Amino acid sequence: MRYELADYEWIAIKPMLPNKPRGVPRVNDRRVLNGIFWVLRSGAPWRDLPEMFGPYTTCYNRFVRWRRAGVWGRIIDALAAAHDAAVQMIDTSIVRVHQHGACITRNRRQSMGRSRGGLTSKIHAVVDSNGLPVRLALSPGEAHDVRLAGKLLSRLKPGSMLLADRGYDADWISEMAVKKGAWANIPPKSNRSDPICFSPYLYRARNQVERFFNRIKQCRRVATRYDRLAGNYLAFVQLASIRLWLAARYESTPLDLWMRNWCNKNPTKLVFDGAHAFRLEMSGR
Repeated sequence: MRYELADYEWIAIKPMLPNKPRGVPRVNDRRVLNGIFWVLRSGAPWRDLPEMFGPYTTCYNRFVRWRRAGVWGRIIDALAAAHDAAVQMIDTSIVRVHQHGACITRNRRQSMGRSRGGLTSKIHAVVDSNGLPVRLALSPGEAHDVRLAGKLLSRLKPGSMLLADRGYDADWISEMAVKKGAWANIPPKSNRSDPICFSPYLYRARNQVERFFNRIKQCRRVATRYDRLAGNYLAFVQLASIRLWLAARYESTPLDLWMRNWCNKNPTKLVFDGAHAFRLEMSGR
């Protein structure tokens, strides 16, 4: 069925799940995760979960329980530990809050803000040069982009380059990057009096962070916020990011890996047969 974990994805994520040696054995973890990912991608309410994934209460309770235990955060941190630190990009994206997700008097505590378009939330993300997420956060929609910049960039590594749009053109961000041994390549605002070093050519690579938001918003539970609790919505963002990491790191199928290993052990060369056809010929045999 669509949206389910592939075998290579399950093999990669299974060791990161909580181990429960005592008590009643858990329901099939893979089936429950497939149900959670079905809700993430389709955007349907939990009650509409197909029966093949088991009771919807099991999937929802597991989703919330592991969110409170920090399981989703630990998985994304483990996958992002191998990110490309040469380039870091930071940006935000606003998401509309559905009427079912409104908290009325507790909007501020649940990272919801009111603007002209209604209630909104803002996703803050730091991605690497491949557009894969490194750090994620959530804030009310009307909050300025730099509100969480200090927290998200606290792990900026020496020698890396930071790419951001004009909204992040602040002296304290450039100074923080310099203190960490990095360089902030941010276009200056029109009202800036002191000139700064900026490369338009290198800035062109910043489109990767925009592509990241486009990819995670293919999941309808991310494109529109239906969750009242900020923690639940951020967990869905983390799950969408986990799927991106799994696809990037384990996109080669077992057949591809087998062929690659076979070719390494058995040197081959391409021989032209004519009529735009090629064949593999063993060398040294």
